[in-house]
This record gives sequence, structure tokens and C-alpha cells, in this order.
Amino acid sequence: MRRKVFDLIASSAGLVIVVVLLVAGGLLAWGESFTSSSVHNQLAYQQIYFPTKAQILTKGSENYPERSFLLPYAGQEVLDGAQANAYALKIREDIAGMPYHGVYSKLSAAAMAAKPGSAQATTLEADVATAFKGVTLQGLLLEAYAFSVIGIVMFWAMIASFCLAFIMALLVVLGLRHARLTTPEEELLASRRLEARVGSTPTP
Repeated sequence: MRRKVFDLIASSAGLVIVVVLLVAGGLLAWGESFTSSSVHNQLAYQQIYFPTKAQILTKGSENYPERSFLLPYAGQEVLDGAQANAYALKIREDIAGMPYHGVYSKLSAAAMAAKPGSAQATTLEADVATAFKGVTLQGLLLEAYAFSVIGIVMFWAMIASFCLAFIMALLVVLGLRHARLTTPEEELLASRRLEARVGSTPTP
């Protein structure tokens, strides 16, 4: 094969790869932007706020000092995935402090088994409602966190795609430059074929 032809074919294939990488990077950029904005808007609509630093450090409160993971977000509104994950963890610990560790199925079974109208039944019914609301909110927050992680993955994939497109574009330019400097008669493996012929010539 002629060296110029090979360079042009390789450069054309590289150009196709550049286009594919640019399209993939653009789609990933759109996906990351859509995911991030959706997570932010959905969380902002809920208007959930972390307890203040004073509340977190107050002895005996539900936000006891052992919850140091809350301190970086003290008083902030839940607006991104990391904050949603931290608040979901807070809810999990709140629920874990309830009877039956806040397991909804166990609380519900105990409430149905309690004597109707009794103080125990009333308390358990309130606990069931609290656990249900807490678990539901926790699930929504963790879903927002999961989508935010997907957005982060998309962001880094976008960076990688654009970087690879840039590198491939440089290789395409070098390939075209080499094709322009190569004579039409030059063979791709001419030197190797010549060496093979010389090596196979019997010595007199």
C-alpha cells in the first residue's frame, strides 16, 4: 500500500473518532447540566434546612454532638447531592432511635396488634406515621444523591471525552501533514521488503 494512501485513510478514521468523541462529550455535558439542575431544583422546592450549629451541639437534643457530619452543613439549605446524603443519614439515625429501630413493618405490626383506642396504640400509630414520613423523605434524598453522583460521573466522562478528542485531532493533523510530505510513489513497507530481499539473497 502507498504510504500517502495509508496516511489519508488513518487520518480520515481519526477524524471520525474526533467527531464521535465531540458528540459524546456534548451529550455528557448536557446530561451533567440537566442532572445537576434537576437535583438542585427538586431539593430547593422542599426547603429543607440543617439544624444550626448551636442545635447540633446542644446536649440532649436529637442533633447530639456525635453527629459531627452535620457541622459542615449547619444552618444550610439542602441543595445538592452531598447535603442530601448527609440529611438522609440524619433521618436514618433519628428513626433508629424510635421503638423497633424505626422499622416501618415492625411498627405497623405492633400498632395493629395493640388494643384499639389504648394509649399504646395511639403512640404506635404516631410512630408509624413518623417512620413512614421519615423513610419516604430519606428515600427521596438518597435518590437525589444517587443522581448527583451520576452527574459527577458524567462530568468527568465529558472531560475525558474532550481531552481524547483533542489528542486525536492532533494525531489527525500530524497524519495529514505526513501525507502531504510523502511522495505518491513511497510504499508503506518498502524498506522492510528490501531488507527481506537482501537477507534472502544467497551468499556466493
